[in-house]
Amino acid sequence: DPERFGLLECILSGIMSVNGKKVLHMDRNPYYGGESSSITPLEELYKRFSLPDSPPESMGRGRDWNVDLIPKFLMANDLMGMFEKRRFRKFLVFVANFDENDPKTFEGVDPKATTMRDVYKKFDLGQDVIDFTGHALALYRTDDYLDVPCLETINRIKLYSESLARYGKSPYLYPLYGLGELPQGFARLSAIYGGTYMLNKPVDEIVMEGGKVIGVKSEGEVARCKQLICDPSYIPDRVRKAGQVIRVICILSHPIKNTNDANSCQIIIPQNQVNRNSDIYVCMISYAHNVAAQGKYIAIVSTTVETSEPEAEIEPALELLEPIDQKFVAISDLYEPTDDGTESQVFASRSYDATTHFETTCNDIKDIYKRMTGTDFDFENMKRKQNDVFGEDEQ
Repeated sequence: DPERFGLLECILSGIMSVNGKKVLHMDRNPYYGGESSSITPLEELYKRFSLPDSPPESMGRGRDWNVDLIPKFLMANDLMGMFEKRRFRKFLVFVANFDENDPKTFEGVDPKATTMRDVYKKFDLGQDVIDFTGHALALYRTDDYLDVPCLETINRIKLYSESLARYGKSPYLYPLYGLGELPQGFARLSAIYGGTYMLNKPVDEIVMEGGKVIGVKSEGEVARCKQLICDPSYIPDRVRKAGQVIRVICILSHPIKNTNDANSCQIIIPQNQVNRNSDIYVCMISYAHNVAAQGKYIAIVSTTVETSEPEAEIEPALELLEPIDQKFVAISDLYEPTDDGTESQVFASRSYDATTHFETTCNDIKDIYKRMTGTDFDFENMKRKQNDVFGEDEQ
């Protein structure tokens, strides 16, 4: 069911409330977070995917499970073998020391002219290392970045390295009890600043006048508004289908092979390695995050659909996970807005893509914020406004 009010909308309602806007957040569903919610108990997941049987006893207690429908880590497990290679280490030291305002750190690279392809050449890095750096560290989804100036890529790799240094084993954060916790946090933030939430509230019509939104009709009443944020399912006439994503939720009784028995990890299979145009993502979490019964693991495989046999496309990832106790397969349409909202003041989010990190979602949030307000999103300004309310030490 795509008709879900997601994390992105919850984040934007929090931001807009902090910025002094009057926010009403309506949701057709009886819970927060829509597609970015976590399904519990496990019986509910079986029902949702129309499986004829209920979960076997070996799965443990149903309420011990919180399964994300769309996996995302917030920005590596055993990468040291690769980091220890001398050339790659030299490259990473160059990136760590690089400061775009200090030409002494450039080592002959012109950040606004030298392409990333040439930077890799300069450090004599092999194709596997290049695939890994571009797709797993810099989080690019294609190889177009190779032939543009290197500044953005260097800054992306710096962000990864600094996050790794800050958090120890991994640069990624993930909330206990699943991603469903995130939209609720932003909903609370919105409420603190006077935002109103209405769950279980059907949306009958988006009311337009002279090509501009003036309100939302629900159960015979119209809530008037000047601007509207929604996901694509609410406005089918203002979005277009931009492709499909396949996601397979796999329940395992073991950690993934060759990951040092990690209880969580992210695997990105770069497109070049499997003769594809898009990467395949694997996100694995487990009982250690309060999302599965004791000793159980949840691995979610996702990729952009490229053929008429999507399940065959993800075979290289499924092979890494064998044996699999139970699979749940979902193929979702991806939608993007055809209306930028300038005239209508209706701002649609994009569907969640196949990536297992939040970068594309964050870009969408910043893009919608700019179209709504005419200014770039300023995180420092948000922090200052929160400090005014909570004081410096409460953050």
